[in-house]
Amino acid sequence: MANIQYITFKRNSFYDFKKNNYLKNIISNSNFLDYSIIHSDYEVIEISTFDNLKENSLLFLDFSIINQDLIKKINNFKNIHVFTNAKKNNLLLKLNSYSLCDNLKKIYSEIINLLLIDPDNIKFIDKFIKKNNSFISKHSFIDKSVKIGNNCIIGRGVIIKKNCIIKDNVIIKNSILEENCIIHENAVIGSTGFGFDALNSGVNILEPQIGIVFLSKNCSIGASTTIDRAKINITFLGPNCMLDNLVHIAHNVILGSNVIIAAQSGIAGSTILGNNIKIGGHVGISGHLKIGNNIMIAGKSAVTKGIRDNTIVAGYPAIEIKKWRKMIVKQRSNK
Repeated sequence: MANIQYITFKRNSFYDFKKNNYLKNIISNSNFLDYSIIHSDYEVIEISTFDNLKENSLLFLDFSIINQDLIKKINNFKNIHVFTNAKKNNLLLKLNSYSLCDNLKKIYSEIINLLLIDPDNIKFIDKFIKKNNSFISKHSFIDKSVKIGNNCIIGRGVIIKKNCIIKDNVIIKNSILEENCIIHENAVIGSTGFGFDALNSGVNILEPQIGIVFLSKNCSIGASTTIDRAKINITFLGPNCMLDNLVHIAHNVILGSNVIIAAQSGIAGSTILGNNIKIGGHVGISGHLKIGNNIMIAGKSAVTKGIRDNTIVAGYPAIEIKKWRKMIVKQRSNK
């Protein structure tokens, strides 16, 4: 599987950064911070995650994952300010620059909305050119060999490389497509990830989704399939992935190479799948799981925990298929 940490993209190609994005200005306008130590005032140009640190950035960290090694790694970068839901303690004091808050989800949404304008904001602006009954952003980059059907929308910053085919009624936003990809009718690539505060509901508490979708070479995306952009980094599909119709890939999901998914299956957010995987129809895979290489998942299965390499699973919850078959035989014999 490709290491997506090294797949870079320019966030300001997709999103509008507001003016005066200096750290002190952002923090002074926040309503939910308890306490801050600022190492240096600087212009914020990026957002980091703990596994993808960037200079001149902000980092939102749950205190439960902070340790001395991570703090040392953070401090090796120039100008990273950490927001965390912790109380002052000796470990936290080793950070060069940080802010404390009670609710990390709330502070993430507030700070990101102070920093930039994402496509879910009414103030987000794009400019389109009408071409063959489709609307293509002036700020997209599409190779001349790409074929685009009718009634498509290609948004700001989108990159589509050689020999891709975009069929009718497709929407592509916040995405990079490598060579030879096919996107079938009514698919939506780069839509908003489903990030929210579970204790509340309504559009006002949606977490800004400021990442992208990256489709590697030779991917096929079925009709009416949806792929959500990542919260901060990349929702990633490796080379030669094939998604059937009506498949859903949630934000932050990573698919390795040669992943085949049949119709009406869905993968919840932040799950990582390896290479050479076949997934039957009507399969549901829970979020934040790790699925190994060379896996087969039978149709109508529900995957609720990780799967080791070279395994075939079936059932609800999904278990190794030999165990599942024995269980079914036993259930029928007891009737």
